[in-house]
Amino acid sequence: MTKVFTHKDVSLHSTRDSCHVIIHNKVYNLTNFLSEHPGGARIILREAGTDATAAYSKYHPAELISNVLSPDLCLGVLDTTSVPISLKQPEEQTAGQRKSRDISGGGGGKPDLASVLNVFDFEAIARKTLSREAWVYYSSGSGDEITLRDNRQSFNRIAMIPRVLVNVSSISTTTRLLGSHCAMPIYISSCALGKLGHPEGEVVLTRAAGTRNVIQMMPTLASCGLDEMLDARRPKEGGDGWQDTWFQLYVNSDREVTKRVVQHAEKRGCKGLFVTVDAPWLGRREKDMRVKYVDDAPDIQKRETDTNGKLVNRAEGAARAISSFIDSKLAWSDLSWLASITSLPIVLKGIQCAEDAVRAARTPRIAGIVVSNHGGRQLDTSRSGIEILPEVMDALNAAGLKRRIEVFVDGGVRRGTDVFKALALGAAGVGIGRPTLYAMSTYGQAGVERLLDIFKEELEGCMGLMGVTKISEIRRDMVDTKYLGARVSVVKDFLHENAYEAMEFPTSKL
Repeated sequence: MTKVFTHKDVSLHSTRDSCHVIIHNKVYNLTNFLSEHPGGARIILREAGTDATAAYSKYHPAELISNVLSPDLCLGVLDTTSVPISLKQPEEQTAGQRKSRDISGGGGGKPDLASVLNVFDFEAIARKTLSREAWVYYSSGSGDEITLRDNRQSFNRIAMIPRVLVNVSSISTTTRLLGSHCAMPIYISSCALGKLGHPEGEVVLTRAAGTRNVIQMMPTLASCGLDEMLDARRPKEGGDGWQDTWFQLYVNSDREVTKRVVQHAEKRGCKGLFVTVDAPWLGRREKDMRVKYVDDAPDIQKRETDTNGKLVNRAEGAARAISSFIDSKLAWSDLSWLASITSLPIVLKGIQCAEDAVRAARTPRIAGIVVSNHGGRQLDTSRSGIEILPEVMDALNAAGLKRRIEVFVDGGVRRGTDVFKALALGAAGVGIGRPTLYAMSTYGQAGVERLLDIFKEELEGCMGLMGVTKISEIRRDMVDTKYLGARVSVVKDFLHENAYEAMEFPTSKL
């Protein structure tokens, strides 16, 4: 028989030696789990003896708790009638809504969505409306953020070479990515913690991707469960299954967990497995770290070890708190094991040199690569994806492997012209990350749909002015890359520079 607890019963267990919490009206004893929690003990102890549902839901999907905690830690259920009225929250007021400064899609002085004309508009609005915690997590890069900024500036070092007197009265942006038909060569890349910006989290991206027929790469560290996102898919026209999705994987140091997650994603119909390979160590994202450090400064909790055996300060930002499970031992030799547990096409996300691109193409069962530096969030002063792309394609071509794999690129894509340049240099498609979070956080599903419409309109206009009518006509001799490797901005990018928030020194308390 299920035991029933009153709110007062739970409140008596609010210490490190006896820590009970309420999550989704169930009572858990987390006393022995404190030292195992990837985010550290302190975040749990802040909620000890109380209803931790809001704090839990901000970072985690609902079903995660049953996958992580052993069943015996659930002591019973809460008698909801015992909760004092003063402690009850309106049902519609979720953690994301309480934290953000207006993410409802209207009001708060935000401009009308129809007046948003470009991708940078979403970023500028998000900077003013997101909670500080959400903004720094989404926008931050590693180190001095040189790579973060250069990802954008690299595109400005590529010039267009238009063709004229071509009949461009009819233009099609449709293409195929890993065999899936798409409205344009753009996919929504994986980004974590969507509920920091919007109470529904990544399911908003799923629905928007479905209405615009683009692919969403569903992240391992989503704040929604994989099943939640997959359940939000849209039926394909003609009734032939559901919209196509990919799954991004961080390989867990516990390989059984990885196996279970991958096979579940395949069973639920994901069409590709994108394995992140550029994050064996977490980049130092100081904007994120600094905000978190201020929040936790009065009593920094004891540190635990990550998979490298290195002590990790859990006060150092959201990214560091949720990433300690990632296996830093992952190597090329492990790819055969990965291939043995799934029949999905495997794509390596985070390739940053020609040598690794060729090696990936020669590895059995590898169907593609993403040329990427993780959005400038890992190794600062590494090169942009668009700068690496030409040498990758040249090396694949020289090795006779150009048709062996599909090549994608991400990082800094903000205009339809950027998409065109990436395709001209050999990419099959490009990933869009942060802009989708900014659009989602400010205007919800309608914002993401508007964002995708802007990219499509800009790409169509670019194709028309370049003298091409379909994706297959885009060629390398349509762009000039002689300044690409200079890594010096040729022109001033006002929209980007105005949206970017410069790094700051810590605030003095003297």
